[in-house]
Amino acid sequence: MKLHMEMDLTPEEARKLMGLPDLTAMQSRLVAEFERRMMAAMEKSAPEAIMKQWFSMSSEGLEQFQRFMWDGARKAGGGRKETPK
Repeated sequence: MKLHMEMDLTPEEARKLMGLPDLTAMQSRLVAEFERRMMAAMEKSAPEAIMKQWFSMSSEGLEQFQRFMWDGARKAGGGRKETPK
């Protein structure tokens, strides 16, 4: 025996018929949080913010950045083994 049933339901009606929970409020909160995080990440990647972060580094941070740059140049050029002090 074959039984064919056709139902015309909205997504909300189908969800209720199948006993599934209503997650629209949670989904709205998640989307809002995702948007907030994306906007914060975009602000951090702005050129002005990056320059401000670089120029506000402590002397130790600047030395580490300089060592990083010297090491990269040394590896690229195959030159000196030591980083200048």
